[in-house]
Amino acid sequence: MDRRAFVTGLGVVLAAPLVEAQQAGNAWRIGYLRFGLRPADRSNLASDPLLQGLHDLGYVEGRNLILEIRYAEGRTDRFSGLAAELAGLKLDALVVESTPAALAAKQATNTIPIVMLVVSDPVGVKLVESLAHPGGNVTGLSILAPQLSAKRLDLLKQTVPNVSRVAVLWNSANQGMRLRFQETMAAAPNLGVTLKSVTVQTPEDFDTVLPAIITERPDSLLVLADTVTSANSSRIVEFAARHRLPTIYEAKNFVAAGGLLSYGVDVADHYRRGASYIDRILKGAKPADLPIEQPTKFELVINLKTAKALGLSIPPSLLLRADQVIEE
Repeated sequence: MDRRAFVTGLGVVLAAPLVEAQQAGNAWRIGYLRFGLRPADRSNLASDPLLQGLHDLGYVEGRNLILEIRYAEGRTDRFSGLAAELAGLKLDALVVESTPAALAAKQATNTIPIVMLVVSDPVGVKLVESLAHPGGNVTGLSILAPQLSAKRLDLLKQTVPNVSRVAVLWNSANQGMRLRFQETMAAAPNLGVTLKSVTVQTPEDFDTVLPAIITERPDSLLVLADTVTSANSSRIVEFAARHRLPTIYEAKNFVAAGGLLSYGVDVADHYRRGASYIDRILKGAKPADLPIEQPTKFELVINLKTAKALGLSIPPSLLLRADQVIEE
């Protein structure tokens, strides 16, 4: 059951007014640098909340919008080349997912407006001067929410009361992940939890890293979501199930794939808000003058089928607080 379910698509809002193109007869050209896998069918873009948000604002692909999409296929090292390729096009704006993508885009261009969607610490990694006054050509949304790290460990403790040794799987090549790991480390002592850092940087690393987790004998697992881990979500979820490791994730796509529970930013809401940045830029606003927004909505997702398979009983208080409960 999904308490935030919505039915929409790029073709649903038929009455949305079209936004005038930059020049008569021309369409706005938007670059979109994504960290995930290329979809087998382009029609899957209809469910992208960023593009839904653009459509609601009057931007329709093929009429007044041209999308130039590039996929990193779960590899952080591809961002630089893809960002340079997009920067070579005559773009009106460039949208990027993740901290490495934003850093690569900023290195590739200082003139094209860049809208970032899921960046942990834009000030800390020197993407912007400040959240209130970004400066330069980068603006957008940050997922900086330090309280989430402690909350995830607390939710894990509520689900598995005897948990004491938690392995944390994260991508150390992503500067944004470093902050999230440090926040998690800082929260652990107050919850009586010992953490073990387990890092990956490429998809190939999972071949050695996953077996190494078992040698550490953790009683649970925490997975930080980024380019590499998200692209390998099915593999991570299958590993956790095979070794009966209760696992909490940052993103709900892991739970949809069979993971136990997740707590994090409502990404769909975050991306729809990103559309407003693009709209304002296309209407003349400068990125330097658009303050960075932080997350406002968070969601807890629980997979009861997985809990049953692990022999866990989810506390009723958590079930009542959950935004989505997967039962089958």
